[in-house]
Amino acid sequence: MDETRSRRPTMKDVAALAGVSLSTVSRTVNGDSAVRPDLAAKVNHAVELLGYQRDEAASALRRTGRVSASIGIIVEDVANPFFSLVHRGIEDCARERRFLTFAGSSDDDDQRERDLAAAFVARRVDGLLIAPAGRDHRYLERERAAGVPLVFVDRPARWLEADAVVSDNHGGSATAITHLVAAGHRRIGFLGDRPELFTTTERLAGYRTGLETSGIAYDDALVRVGLDELAAHTATLELLDLPEPPTALFSAQNFVSIGVLRALHERSVRESVGHVGFDDVALSDLLAPALTVIAQDPYELGRAAAEVLFERLDGDTSAPRRVVLATRLVPRGSGEITP
Repeated sequence: MDETRSRRPTMKDVAALAGVSLSTVSRTVNGDSAVRPDLAAKVNHAVELLGYQRDEAASALRRTGRVSASIGIIVEDVANPFFSLVHRGIEDCARERRFLTFAGSSDDDDQRERDLAAAFVARRVDGLLIAPAGRDHRYLERERAAGVPLVFVDRPARWLEADAVVSDNHGGSATAITHLVAAGHRRIGFLGDRPELFTTTERLAGYRTGLETSGIAYDDALVRVGLDELAAHTATLELLDLPEPPTALFSAQNFVSIGVLRALHERSVRESVGHVGFDDVALSDLLAPALTVIAQDPYELGRAAAEVLFERLDGDTSAPRRVVLATRLVPRGSGEITP
């Protein structure tokens, strides 16, 4: 087999076929009008025969001192307000460095995450920032070995040692429960996202810690996970219909909180059932009562992750680390309801 047809043609291949120097090929493909017309014609003919395509990423590498000045971002859904702010934090940090950002939504799908990562790497991004959906990130070992920095945001990687920037999910959830207990609640329901997610696991663990700290036994009958907005609505109604229903609820994700709010409104119990949500919800401060939340800072989460990535690009070769950002309780009314 012809070697030039078993791999991507290079400028050297074009030069050999056209019978000209490498510099003549480079000047021709870069549009130098000073190249002799007959030589340019030979080069263009060789380009057409070989199917040569100029590598824009490689050109950028040469222009910027071996960096392409771009990073790839993979989040669950760029339309989710939380991840929109994560993206903005990354983008603002990158902009200060004059880096471009390319973003894609994984839709919490393992294969889509892999496809996006492969597409970004193929375009020679200098690093990847990922809010992981996958259950095994060893597929990125080759990229890391090739020197592509990897930073995970909101959740750490699985089966791969890599930098991660996350919120204090455990501590924030424990604070939510002790806050509800302080208001007089002893039966507190938990409603969470997919159980395999790091954030769900940590927030459920924080819920249990909050109960234990308060001397309250954990009751599995009060826990519902694997929920989206619609399922959270149904699960809330189920909890309210228990023989001994919870007097307060902790919803551990913003879309889950919306489902809970709809159910409480439907039953006309928003003023009698305590409620704390993890993550803020748009316009939740305008409700009556307004929603008490454990707030994290998604913008700062993204910015901090980008800063770690740029430290790696600047030559930091220390061991992978996990950065944990504090959360804060924002009392607005719903979490202060007494039973």
